[in-house]
Amino acid sequence: MFNRRTFKKKPHEPNEKNDELNNVSEVRDLFNTLSSSNDFINHQGTYNGIGYWVSFYRSLIDAQVLHESVLSVIPTLETINLEQIKENVPIENTLITSTKVVIEDRIMRGEIALRLDGNLDECLLINVAAQQGRQVEKPELEFGIISAQEAFVEDLDINLNLVRKRLPIPELQVNEMTVGSLSKTKVAVLSIEGIVDQENVDNVIQRINDVEFDEILDGSYLAQMLYDNSNTLFPLFLNTERPDRIASALAEGKVALLIDRSSSVLITPTILLEYFITMEDYNMPWVPASAFRLLRIFAVAFSIFATPIYVAVLTYHYELIPKDLLETIVTSRNLIPFQPLIEALFLEISIELLREAAARLPTKVGQTLGIVGGIVIGQAAVVAGLTSNILLIIVALSALASFVTPIYKMGNAIRLLRFPFLIGAQIWGLLGITISAVFLMTHLIKLTSMGHPYLEPIYPFRMQDWKDSFVRLPFNLFKSRPVNLRPDDISRQPHPKKARIKKNDFNE
Repeated sequence: MFNRRTFKKKPHEPNEKNDELNNVSEVRDLFNTLSSSNDFINHQGTYNGIGYWVSFYRSLIDAQVLHESVLSVIPTLETINLEQIKENVPIENTLITSTKVVIEDRIMRGEIALRLDGNLDECLLINVAAQQGRQVEKPELEFGIISAQEAFVEDLDINLNLVRKRLPIPELQVNEMTVGSLSKTKVAVLSIEGIVDQENVDNVIQRINDVEFDEILDGSYLAQMLYDNSNTLFPLFLNTERPDRIASALAEGKVALLIDRSSSVLITPTILLEYFITMEDYNMPWVPASAFRLLRIFAVAFSIFATPIYVAVLTYHYELIPKDLLETIVTSRNLIPFQPLIEALFLEISIELLREAAARLPTKVGQTLGIVGGIVIGQAAVVAGLTSNILLIIVALSALASFVTPIYKMGNAIRLLRFPFLIGAQIWGLLGITISAVFLMTHLIKLTSMGHPYLEPIYPFRMQDWKDSFVRLPFNLFKSRPVNLRPDDISRQPHPKKARIKKNDFNE
């Protein structure tokens, strides 16, 4: 199990009647404070001799909805009071309150506060927030050819809609919370009641409630605060932009975290092998799906070990090089003035610089830089005698292999892992690579995701979960959910399978 960090408990918001009475005198001070901002509007109007105030941030509200659905209603009323306006305004979730905290929170989310002369401490809060943001588009980081072409956006309600369309069941439960003393970010915890282990849900909710930080601007902020071990290269929460992946994870018994203003959704608990799985694997027959999955795992291993093995062999183990290849290597390194480690670091760092530059530049410029820059720098380095052409091929293939990882954060971890292995290869050769691999495996064995082993089903060894690990077996063998999650309902085939009636061919 993990060592749970301790946080200070959040104070409860004043939402009781006693708190409301204590805060009545503070409402007018609140509006005086808000009025110091130039985009805060205090509009005063009069109807039938009764004055009213409409207060809002013009940068947060939809002016058309305000005029058509709120202000146009007031002249139609015989008597003006907040209850009458509330009943006649065609907008849901209106609220009459005198609680300062509630008024402040809802105004900052795009609602207007309507007050009447004679009782300026009581407000009618009406939601006229402007609905601005991206529309649902194709996935960019987890693009698929034969899978769904919808991706999450930065709006929490739209993202919930995308999930509920795929899981139209009342058992899909949503628990909403707010984190960040400044950002006031909404977080929705999703799970399927009757399938998920409730202890996992309670654990996630407790950790979110214990977070003390001023701003949560993205799901990655929150994920790092919920990790069992923050001193690791590996992501312990799987972030995805695909609604179908979230639906699949929830059906297995996992927990999903949707964060408002973030297009990336978090899945927990996770295991290492999940980061090399794509939704395409389930949309094709199991044989090619398994072959492609094994190819990804091999590519990751090649990306980590290829360059360190080259450095180790050329530094300590010349006897391992075949005689036919030895002459080619000696010729390519004849004029190289550097040790293999310096040569490898030069190329690896050059590749990383090109990758970072291409990622930060506009799309068209970045693509041109990545292709032209790689060719020009690589060819120039070989001609200038700074590196051998054989190492250039190995480094280029290693960089290419690191791109097959479907999850971006895991790809970053793979990129950085090569450098400790390079240092070990220079110091002790193949023994150094072996020692580095032992340290890596020890670290992976110790890692947990929300208290669940990160290296499962390898360690602890669970044969039941191997059906969807290195390979993806046929769906008729997916009779149970992952044992690692301890789901309340482990069976994925709740109804007994009917016996098939054998029929003869038409021509028999």
